[in-house]
Amino acid sequence: MNTAIWWIRRDLRLSDNQALTQALTCADQIVPVFIFDPALLRSPYVAPKRLAFVLEGLRWLDADLQARGSRLIIRRGEPKQELSRLLAQSGSNIIFAEADFSPYARCRDQNITATLPLLLQGGLTVCHPNVVLKANGTPYTMFTPFSRAWRALPLPQAADLLPAPERILTPSHLPGEAIPVDPPLSLKVPFPAGEAEAQRRLARFAGQRLANYVEQRNRLDFDGTSQLSPYLRFGMLSTRQAVVAAREAIDMAVSVQERKAIETWLNELIWREFYISILYHFPQVRRRSFRPEYDRIPWLNDETDFAAWQEGRTGYPVVDAAMRQLVQTGWIHNRARMIVASFLVKDLLIDWRWGERWFMQHLVDGDPAANNGGWQWSASTGTDAAPYFRIFNPVLQGQKFDPEGEFVRRWVPELAEVPQKFIHTPWEMPLAVQQEIGCVIGQDYPAPLVDHALARKRVLAAYAQANAGAVLNSSLIPAG
Repeated sequence: MNTAIWWIRRDLRLSDNQALTQALTCADQIVPVFIFDPALLRSPYVAPKRLAFVLEGLRWLDADLQARGSRLIIRRGEPKQELSRLLAQSGSNIIFAEADFSPYARCRDQNITATLPLLLQGGLTVCHPNVVLKANGTPYTMFTPFSRAWRALPLPQAADLLPAPERILTPSHLPGEAIPVDPPLSLKVPFPAGEAEAQRRLARFAGQRLANYVEQRNRLDFDGTSQLSPYLRFGMLSTRQAVVAAREAIDMAVSVQERKAIETWLNELIWREFYISILYHFPQVRRRSFRPEYDRIPWLNDETDFAAWQEGRTGYPVVDAAMRQLVQTGWIHNRARMIVASFLVKDLLIDWRWGERWFMQHLVDGDPAANNGGWQWSASTGTDAAPYFRIFNPVLQGQKFDPEGEFVRRWVPELAEVPQKFIHTPWEMPLAVQQEIGCVIGQDYPAPLVDHALARKRVLAAYAQANAGAVLNSSLIPAG
């Protein structure tokens, strides 16, 4: 019998899996293998909650495989060596895997392809980064033209989605390790793993909450977003499945408002593809600003201020609530990500890369492309970024997107009894009120770490200095 290896990386699903389908097309037996790569496990970007989510996802995938007569084989070691052993042990002469576009993944796969029969398939994105290009063959660096070009391409229909196979044959003699039990997935993480859970969430969001997406997606006190990002991150749900759901919902929309809401969500999926494209074509953004002039920003990088931000002790309630939610659950709302990123970079004048790493060390949905793109957007250093003079006011952001203070009270319990009038400015409470409710500012809850108005002037001067240095350096370059 012909045997093919299905190397699972970021595609922990059986439905609409192009790598699995190709393997089944060319072979009678499939070897589903997941390899724990020590290089990735040792990375400073590893998040225990994200790893626990993957382990739980592997357990569900193994159960789905066993229900079809197969099983998941777990290996640990350098991928090229493990795949070589598995080829010899299984008698296979081909490996199928879903293409990944991070710098590490591309280097790893190029090295393996040089000596082993590895064939990469689509699936991580709807459109390969080399497909959505300008007429001159160069990549887009602005989202709006990228989005137009992306939408103009043939997009998947429901008929294009690949069904999960009913039966998978796997050789019984191949050795493998048990799926690790540590770290366990905490009950505080609001994301049960697995393909079935991903499908349930997609169906619920598309059927119940998508119509109100525009009104609710920025509210921190509402459950108004899809919360599908962890499942897309590890392929428990394919991007094509999400896009098809969005397009079907658009066709069924009964009002202009509903259609606008769905289009807005589809736009978020396109942002995901845009950031993957940026990382693919400009891998240097993992270490540097996309706009090189902003590598000259004179960061303060105060470690005490950074620790206060990490621990949710800045004295700005909406910032502290979001940071505590991140550490406890491994997830925060996209609006909250922008608020805390702006505060770190522009109020505290701390290098965006510090925040980017902290997010990757905690986010269940932490993705190198999206996380980097989001941080560079907030820091005004990236492609299509917010202008450097756009500086979120943490008080106004809280008042606008958590108007009743429910989000703050949930995650900053010491502020639970603060009157609504002061929930986003507790330092303005009269001392008598502070004493009455048991929340004395500077004692039970910190005073603001910085004065936002003064911090705003400081960061504008820092960015202006970087821009002036860029202009000076360009004037010193001889013509011709």
